[in-house]
Amino acid sequence: MNSTESNSAADAFRRLHGVAPVGVWSAPGRVNLIGEHTDYNDGFVLPFAIPHRTRVAASPRADGVITLATVQDGEIVVAEPLGELAPGCAPGWAAYPAGVAWVLRKQGVEGGADLVISGDVPRGAGLSSSHSLEVATALALLGLAGLSPSKSDIAKWVQQAENDFVGAPTGLLDQTASLCCTEAHVLFLDVRSGQAEQVPFDAARYGLEVLVIDTRVSHSLVESGYGERRKGCERAAELLGVPSLRHVEGEAGLPSELQPLVRHVVTENERVLRTVELLKQDRYAEIGPLLSASHASLRDDYRVSCVELDVAAQAAEGAGALGARMIGGGFGGSAIALVPADIRGRVVAHVEEAFAAHGFAPPRMFTAVPSAGARRDVCSGA
Repeated sequence: MNSTESNSAADAFRRLHGVAPVGVWSAPGRVNLIGEHTDYNDGFVLPFAIPHRTRVAASPRADGVITLATVQDGEIVVAEPLGELAPGCAPGWAAYPAGVAWVLRKQGVEGGADLVISGDVPRGAGLSSSHSLEVATALALLGLAGLSPSKSDIAKWVQQAENDFVGAPTGLLDQTASLCCTEAHVLFLDVRSGQAEQVPFDAARYGLEVLVIDTRVSHSLVESGYGERRKGCERAAELLGVPSLRHVEGEAGLPSELQPLVRHVVTENERVLRTVELLKQDRYAEIGPLLSASHASLRDDYRVSCVELDVAAQAAEGAGALGARMIGGGFGGSAIALVPADIRGRVVAHVEEAFAAHGFAPPRMFTAVPSAGARRDVCSGA
């Protein structure tokens, strides 16, 4: 737990509002080890939480107004009566917490609140910064109301905020990961059934690490081709007469433009299952080729990669990474590489050199360690 960051949020709240917050709630970003674009197709995913978190310091208001501020801004950016919240009313990042308040009001959470937000999840990096903000906001508002609904209900409400208020047609992967992941584990989630299993994941024990390569090419799921891909999957399922692509084994009989989408989903689900099998057998190094195959499928079949992500994956593998792939929605963001710890420096240098050779901005790189999920923090400032 980073008490310093929680105290920072609480201190900023006190400076802005003159009193300490009732509490600070936080939620992590995530890395999806494998299982991309399968969640909204009722498939399998395998994420883990990262140490980077979004924190929300909060106190209730009696007037039904919600105010939003960030530590960086130091001033209230949004102040709206809950009853007047509607899609399009909040600018930029504020749409995410406003959307959560909008959805929770429908669930009976009608009290106003002052919220001050801080965090270190890189924005636009494919590490689920928006969902960490939404989940932390949901926990704060529910906590102020004295409510403790199930994590599955919270995940669905956050999804509704993302889909209906923000306008991004996301699935359940990111919010579920932020809520449910645990330290030293990956979360093996069957989206169709909701069944989840915490699978131990300790790459360092085997001399390996998961290197995150943030290309610094910011992506937006609202503005990208994410929605188009999802609609293609839904159309394919409709033509095949099944509820989702989880129920199919191949793309035969579909229009040519839909076949690659289905092929990716089917093979990606298979890769998730194989990865879980290998991890349970402590055969960590053997998941590398599965990561590389996932990237090739996302690049060639699903067509959501970009040149920066391709360069990151290729450069990492060229320097000795056991496998690498893009993560998240695509069209920018981050890649991950499974790297022997003793050559980490070489891999980092090779990726940096490749980016410089292409004229790209320097990437941001760090080792991702499976960390705790969303929670109420303990801090001295609240």
